Amino acid sequence: MRYKIKFKVWLEKDKDIVMGLGRDKLLREIDRLGSISKAAKEVGMSYKKAWSFIKAMEKRLGIKLIQTQRGGKGGGGAVLTKEAKKLLNEFEKITKEFEKLTKKLSKNE
Repeated sequence: MRYKIKFKVWLEKDKDIVMGLGRDKLLREIDRLGSISKAAKEVGMSYKKAWSFIKAMEKRLGIKLIQTQRGGKGGGGAVLTKEAKKLLNEFEKITKEFEKLTKKLSKNE
């Protein structure tokens, strides 16, 4: 029998999701674009939903993930904190390990 192994990774704290592929993508786009609204648009979600994800993650983890600067003449902006970058790196390592395992198991068919 031929089949394909699939997986979905997310991190939880006290049964609440703190990181998954969508949140990972959102944080990476904020890092790349320097803007929550641009990042939200890029990943196909509303600004309000993006903010609710960020606030929920920060509350659940007890750390600040985004440093924001208010708009105005020079425009606003957002940057990831050291803690957010560390979280992204950890999530990426975990995901890559799952990918390796999936490839290994697929070869054993």
